[in-house]
Amino acid sequence: MHFTPDHRSPQQPTPLGWHFVFVDKQLLIPEAEDQAFGATAPALFAAAADESRHYLGQLDGYDVWTLTLPAAPPGWRAVPLRAAMMQFDAPLLALAGRAAQVLEWDRAHRFCGVCGTPTERHPGERSRVCPACRHAAYPRISPAMMALVWREGELLLGRAPHFPPGMYSALAGFVEPGETLEECVAREVAEEVGVRVKQLRYFGSQSWPFPHSLMLAFTAEWDGGEIVPQADEIEHAAWFPIDALPGIPPRFSIAGHLIRDTVAAMRQGTRP
Repeated sequence: MHFTPDHRSPQQPTPLGWHFVFVDKQLLIPEAEDQAFGATAPALFAAAADESRHYLGQLDGYDVWTLTLPAAPPGWRAVPLRAAMMQFDAPLLALAGRAAQVLEWDRAHRFCGVCGTPTERHPGERSRVCPACRHAAYPRISPAMMALVWREGELLLGRAPHFPPGMYSALAGFVEPGETLEECVAREVAEEVGVRVKQLRYFGSQSWPFPHSLMLAFTAEWDGGEIVPQADEIEHAAWFPIDALPGIPPRFSIAGHLIRDTVAAMRQGTRP
């Protein structure tokens, strides 16, 4: 699947299109279990007002739209976004996240954050502009680092109070103003578990629409210190042998890829 992003609505929309439709921030998927999520006729979602629709681009030659509805039409059911994304392959997973973030940006910037005037969509870019003071609001992206700390044969994993029972993951936290990613990794690891790290290596990134994060994942070698979990942030943290890990996130999240790929490299004798 090939996706070409665009924010400008086409003059002649394709007869069928991909529609990422949300009701109360939940994504609509076909009610029939044997019916795949795919391109559909726009008439199915005719109840949507024009101002609730946003054009995202084209996927394999079909237009891609996102919109909100007050209720699910016949044949569709609303499911939590995270649950829906776990069913999608990579292109649809990314588009579902993009759709959710565009709608959340639009919802959160209906009024100017400077003077309170109702904002308007800019015709030439994805922004909402205040007609009074001209302040422009663009979709917000919040960079967050993820660090998987390792030492010989072991990984340092922690769990937050909101994690599902038994699940552990890499450490994570948001980048602060004026801070580099490397500084953020060192600070967050020290704050959350009290250890020092060295030899940071970039692993990859993932857009994470809960609500608008960009996860940037690293591996980091332990450089000293004993684990002291941060109160109210880390419920438990420990060193785990790579052959005896606890429950970890699924592969649809970058944390799942980061941990599994790092374990595979360590089993082959490669430094993460």
